[in-house]
Amino acid sequence: MIAFFRAEVKLAEPRSFGHSRRFQPSSAQMKWLVALVCGIFACISAVMANDITTYHNDPQRTGQNLHETILTPLNVNVATFGKLFSMPVDGKIDGEPLYLEGVSIPNKGVHNVIYTATENASAFAFDADNGALLWQVSLLEPGETAATAIELNCFATTPLIGVTSTPVIDRTAGPNGTIYLVAMSQDMSGNYYHRLHALDVTTGTEEFDGPTTVSATFPNLGSGVTFVPEQYMERSALLALDGTIYTTWTSHCDIKPYTGWIIGYSATTLQQTQVLNITPNGIQGAIWMGGGGMAADNGNIFVLDGNGTFDTQLNGQGFPSEGDYGNAFIKLSTARGQLQVEDYFTMSETEIESKKDIDLGSGGALVLPPMTDAKGIVRHLAVGAGKDTNIYLADTTNMGKFDPDNDTIYQELDGVLPGGIYGAPAYFNGSLYYAPQGYNMMQFTFSQALLNSTATSITTAVYANPGATPSVSANGSENGIVWAIEHDKVHNILHAYDASNLQTELYNSYQAGTRDHFGWAGQFVPPLIVNGKVYIGGWTGVTVYGLLTGTSQ
Repeated sequence: MIAFFRAEVKLAEPRSFGHSRRFQPSSAQMKWLVALVCGIFACISAVMANDITTYHNDPQRTGQNLHETILTPLNVNVATFGKLFSMPVDGKIDGEPLYLEGVSIPNKGVHNVIYTATENASAFAFDADNGALLWQVSLLEPGETAATAIELNCFATTPLIGVTSTPVIDRTAGPNGTIYLVAMSQDMSGNYYHRLHALDVTTGTEEFDGPTTVSATFPNLGSGVTFVPEQYMERSALLALDGTIYTTWTSHCDIKPYTGWIIGYSATTLQQTQVLNITPNGIQGAIWMGGGGMAADNGNIFVLDGNGTFDTQLNGQGFPSEGDYGNAFIKLSTARGQLQVEDYFTMSETEIESKKDIDLGSGGALVLPPMTDAKGIVRHLAVGAGKDTNIYLADTTNMGKFDPDNDTIYQELDGVLPGGIYGAPAYFNGSLYYAPQGYNMMQFTFSQALLNSTATSITTAVYANPGATPSVSANGSENGIVWAIEHDKVHNILHAYDASNLQTELYNSYQAGTRDHFGWAGQFVPPLIVNGKVYIGGWTGVTVYGLLTGTSQ
């Protein structure tokens, strides 16, 4: 955290050419200097090294925090590390907490802040270091409640649906920074609503004349398709990209009819700017990704679509003839002023996979850093996996499209995962980490821009339904730790592993008896690691872990 910053700007005095008066800057020069100094302060206040403003740490969804200087493999152990405190909330947390460093809260001073939201449609800001509540707001309109789950047997979202997805923060938006959230609600007449909220990070007050009610239509070969609020929930994490807040929509427990919506809003006006339906002439194809967010890089967006209609009849450019992309790895572009499919890949058996519900859309996408292959070519790759136990590695400049006879993706590792993926992977230092449903977490390593098909290491712990979404903390390329939450019918456990070898478990929250137990975590919530602490969003609040009192860093 930057506690103080002092800048001195001196103007050089010109040489004296027969004059002895001192140089006096003009009004225009003074305005330029003021703008320069203010710009320096704005940059410092807007960008803090430890800020985590989006799901899985960055728009690429790598899940890695490379600025963790406090927690190391040496001090993360049962003797020196454990549960510190909890932050109680008013409902279940199903999105990842977010973190801002050095936020000035009116009348309360400067704080490091944890932000979270609940299925009771409330948003919270806590002091990240001591758990004090800084502000709390309801996202409900008068006379409304959080939505009652339409299907009470839907294990992930009962009994209420309020804020399900991970919000996103833009520290440069508004006067103090803005957190964007989508909340679902219903009124006394049983009408359902989704609203996009933009809250001031210092007070929780609504900004930009918000909230905005979500509604949309999209053309198809008939009379068009319309967004029906009660059929959908915003499950995948929000994405902020180039001044737009992107929302993605899944069905509620596969209750038909539904299709695949992606809707964008201006970050400064909350006006709708982008609408795309990726199964407009078909069915299903909603976006879920186990709570993961669409991944973004170089202005492009990558998404794994759920099972649904895919048009195997292609047009002259190799795209589905009626615009239906069910069960596909999709690249989106906004380069021409409108969100549209730029490229895609789907497997030759895509229709069979969709019918059997073994689609890609249960897992999240991740954009990898550039890698050099055996021929010296720099590759730009994205990776995804879902229910079919395969890992798909796509070249983002040529995704592969559809071939009914043969898969044409950059690399496909068939059957290397012993179970389906219901979340997102993490990447660190040349390794990819997956935790399949019902199996051990696995480490796969890259060599010359190809992923080795045999796991380098696996954990001893088995990750029951729904598997896990791991996160990584490290100091640059050093001191890497992989963190994950084990879900079970009777308990949840926080695990920490040496990132270079998952067989080396550093810590788990059951090693000290009941001292470090935390209850139940959100089903798809990854742990957040920042500034020496680990934050877990759960059924009753955020639980915080860190170095125990009296231990050294």
